[in-house]
Amino acid sequence: MENPSVVEDFKVDVVVVGGGPSGATAANDLARKGVNVVLLDRDGRIKPCGGAIPPQLIREFDIPNSLLCARIRSARMIAPSGKGVDMPVESGFVGMVNREVFDEFLRQRAVDSGARRLTGTFTKLTRNEDDRPVVTYKDKDDVEHHIVARLVIGADGARSKVAKQALPNCKQPPSVFAYHEIIKAPKTTTADAAGENAAYYDALRCDVYYQGKLSPDFYAWVFPHGDTASIGVGSAKKGFSLRTAVSDLRRDAGMAHCETVRTEGAPIPMRPMKRWDNGKDVLVVGDAAGVVAPASGEGIYYAMACGRMGADAVFLALRSCEGKHLASARRTFMKAHGKVFWVLGIMQYFWYGGDRRRERFVKICEDKDVQRLTWEAYMNKRLVKRDPMAHVRVFFKDLGHLLGLAKV
Repeated sequence: MENPSVVEDFKVDVVVVGGGPSGATAANDLARKGVNVVLLDRDGRIKPCGGAIPPQLIREFDIPNSLLCARIRSARMIAPSGKGVDMPVESGFVGMVNREVFDEFLRQRAVDSGARRLTGTFTKLTRNEDDRPVVTYKDKDDVEHHIVARLVIGADGARSKVAKQALPNCKQPPSVFAYHEIIKAPKTTTADAAGENAAYYDALRCDVYYQGKLSPDFYAWVFPHGDTASIGVGSAKKGFSLRTAVSDLRRDAGMAHCETVRTEGAPIPMRPMKRWDNGKDVLVVGDAAGVVAPASGEGIYYAMACGRMGADAVFLALRSCEGKHLASARRTFMKAHGKVFWVLGIMQYFWYGGDRRRERFVKICEDKDVQRLTWEAYMNKRLVKRDPMAHVRVFFKDLGHLLGLAKV
């Protein structure tokens, strides 16, 4: 980072670059602790996202029920053969949110806590003559502004510009590119839900398609959002047409006729970066740090947890004037969630490697032990340690499917 000759607009303790769930959470937590923090976010940014949030997120981050546009009671896993396996949520529900509404709530909450919000596009991170980081951004009129900070949090998503400039020697994690279309949801009745249309759309069910024709290395989805629905697909394979896959999915699911509200696409990182800070005054969080769960692609909860842990690390660094404390964000996150990411990474490696394996994976999802352990881990964001015999049974069933010994 060079020493710029610029006119400084103002000075603050912390600049958070990016106002998604991770950045907004970090800004809110710091503001509540009395830190002078600026939240910088691009105008009109909406990330493509299924919008599912677990009960643990709702409890941990005090999310009001008014933000939930749907409450999902089951998930349907759909194999390459077209066979569907329903996984009912035995107790509770999975909340669904519209990201444009949810993210704005989080940003406004940070403002209400005392953060200063700015709208603009981050362009570069440099240093002034006092070796302080300088965040440069452009407003809607393309005018440059410069903010001097003691510390900077990069929450600017996958392929983060902050990470590239402040952590040039840290390899960016591999990504899946996600594309979805928000459509006006089909109208269903009680009779529809019990009849043929249930195979296509249920306003209380998430459908996940494990089919190579829709995604050769990830999955496709139909997630209800109340009056709308998200139909999307992810893949890291170059040359694979995500738009064509979504079009095919809409046709196969009987929703080709539904009005399209908007379309969005963005990369989703699939592995946490090995380092999140420069040891001095810059830390990255959320997608910028790579905290999206492998296999599932779930990111909202992990982004917000990472933002909170990042805010704790930054507050400690501010109070002690020692940048070494920034590293505690990654240590804390990996201690809490690293094992889950490792397990999900193995799952993705084995089960997404071809339609024969996907067929067996969906077959495994019929098992009641698998369903119970999956939902308990997802809903509470931790591996289930009790009932060890259930884990033993699942292990041997998985092994049988991997070796081709189990019937499909």
